[in-house]
Amino acid sequence: MLRSVLVVNPKGGAGKTTLAVNLAAGLAYAGEGVCLWDLDRQHSALQWLARRPDHLPPIARLDQRDQAPREASWLVLDSPAALHGKRLQEMLKQAHKVLVPIQPSLFDIAASGAFLRELREDQALSRRKAIGVIGMRVDPRTRAATQLANFLREHDVPLVGWLRDTQLYPNAAFQGESIFDLPPYLAEREVAMWEPILAWVRNG
Repeated sequence: MLRSVLVVNPKGGAGKTTLAVNLAAGLAYAGEGVCLWDLDRQHSALQWLARRPDHLPPIARLDQRDQAPREASWLVLDSPAALHGKRLQEMLKQAHKVLVPIQPSLFDIAASGAFLRELREDQALSRRKAIGVIGMRVDPRTRAATQLANFLREHDVPLVGWLRDTQLYPNAAFQGESIFDLPPYLAEREVAMWEPILAWVRNG
């Protein structure tokens, strides 16, 4: 069965593509068959995929769901900004899990409240506990991280994990690589931060 993970936040610059491509790579490193579907007009994820070296665990490009290879078990969808209404509902119907990247700034948090309520109105997702948030570009020990955690408790949405603010992600992306492709002495701490994220995605 092909399971889908939708990476979504209507606010631009939230880190959707960084989250999507590294999630796809993390699943691929675990030996899973992975497809990546880039729905953003900028096609940043596809540019990353085109640069990806052949010797790394493969990730298939997907442009239509029915094109997925038979051996594929995961589909990661990188969504466009300003996604709302009917188009959002269509994508939610396809998703087994929904990951929302949020940066812990006043402006990002304020812009995310209505969107999280919109997601929670999808009763099928709420019953499956299929909505989770990733704190982006933040150290979890900071006051900003605490503010984000408090905000999510108010909205009854789990904080699945954190991605720190580090140049490892953009530097790897220039080479079509992910955090999982870097030498352990560089990325061991970042890879460890992905463990709860991957576990949550796989659960259910």
